[in-house]
Amino acid sequence: MWTINNMPDQSGKLAIVTGANTGIGKETAKALYDKGATVILACRDSKKAQAALEEIVSDGSKGRLEIGMLDLSDLESVRNFAQAFKARHDKLDILINNAGIMLTPEAKTKQGFELQFGVNFLSHFALTALLFPTLKAAANARVVTLTSGAATLTNGIDFGNLRIETGYDSQKAYNDSKLADLQFAYDFHRRLRQSGSHILSVAAHPGVVHTDLQRHIPTKILREAFSKFPQVSEPWQGALPSLFAATEPSVESGDFYGPDGASEFSGYPAKSKHDSDAIRDQNQWKKLWDFAESATSTHFEF
Repeated sequence: MWTINNMPDQSGKLAIVTGANTGIGKETAKALYDKGATVILACRDSKKAQAALEEIVSDGSKGRLEIGMLDLSDLESVRNFAQAFKARHDKLDILINNAGIMLTPEAKTKQGFELQFGVNFLSHFALTALLFPTLKAAANARVVTLTSGAATLTNGIDFGNLRIETGYDSQKAYNDSKLADLQFAYDFHRRLRQSGSHILSVAAHPGVVHTDLQRHIPTKILREAFSKFPQVSEPWQGALPSLFAATEPSVESGDFYGPDGASEFSGYPAKSKHDSDAIRDQNQWKKLWDFAESATSTHFEF
């Protein structure tokens, strides 16, 4: 049973956690900070980020915290965040692509992409690409991409509807965004190994966790949904797969971690058994990668 007590010391490590002002992201940032890392809270709302920082530091630690403004619904904000980071830091040890939204009302990013796909996947793809030089500059850097069991609930990404051209289904859009995250983690791993890179690309999912992620779901529906699960984790436990992926020495690039309980709803970190033909479709991996590079005007220099 792996917990934060098993985490190695992170002194000297520099980490970015997106969506670090609440839920799993905040717990992830706190654990890394407590273990001595310098953690950048990459958040959209400055007041919420400052409140999270003050809450985290209240217990004291040998780590350090910084705030970076990042709005994942706007690719220009992603570029500004990356530029500001690279102006202050020359290397990055851990990037945790954690932030996400779920079952939102129909909406688009500033660049016109369906909001869930844009926030959950496209902007994290762009962020990783823009920060890639600093990841290469670190020894054994890790990129942890958060996905969900929902990735198994879609037969493939609907590339013809990523700007809501043919109608909006919030569940399908969420499933596709989480499939994209997992396909990215796997394809990134493949490309890293082909290039001989030392960077690790690892995927993680938190299981079923009660956080602000569900804020767009009506309370009655949410209560009924959670009643069907044998156990709903608290954010600290939902953060464990991410933290395991980010710090555990035994982790290898291309691994995928989730909770070890029944159906991976809750528990402690273990290799995930979530899989599907769509997840392993390497033709779609390439199509997704090419689409993302074009849509975000970013490129990985392996």
